[in-house]
Amino acid sequence: MNAALRDELLRMDARDQAVRAELAADGSLWKGYEPRMEKVHRENAVRLREIIAKVGWPGQSLVGPDGATAAWRIAQHAIGEPNFMRWCLKLLGEASQRGDAPRWQFAMMDDRIRTFEGRPQRYGSQLRDTVNGLAPYPLEDPARVEEWRKEVGLPRLGELLSGLREEPPPTAEEIAAREAAELAWRRRVGWLPADDG
Repeated sequence: MNAALRDELLRMDARDQAVRAELAADGSLWKGYEPRMEKVHRENAVRLREIIAKVGWPGQSLVGPDGATAAWRIAQHAIGEPNFMRWCLKLLGEASQRGDAPRWQFAMMDDRIRTFEGRPQRYGSQLRDTVNGLAPYPLEDPARVEEWRKEVGLPRLGELLSGLREEPPPTAEEIAAREAAELAWRRRVGWLPADDG
């Protein structure tokens, strides 16, 4: 195991989580992609890209389970870099197939990318606000989602959703404004084609 690399990944992830906690505490985390958060995500993505270029995907055999989870979370949060996230998904898929990363990590990144690209997600890991509370973004096959979640080690979606409640839920107007802002952001960074209209 590469202890120095593991420690570096853990520090990068801890910085991400600390900034996230600060922004959540003052409410700014929920008001679009906050510039301080974006800066951390981009800096972490730059470093993870360098690491991958040298050692490949930093899986459990190289950096231990916690280091590998930190690498996954850094990649999962590189939302402003579509091509990098797609590359990480490929590498993470290969690592999870050979048992060097949990399969749920691949599943969650696959869902995130599909959602950003405007495609239905497979595992239901990406949630959005509705006037009735949190709900998954559109699903590829609602009848099979629980089966697919079980295959990758994710808890049942029904159980997960029953424990999540936002009080009070946002209004329809707030949801529409957030969705419009997110759509514009996805176009701007390259997840979706630019709006030619």
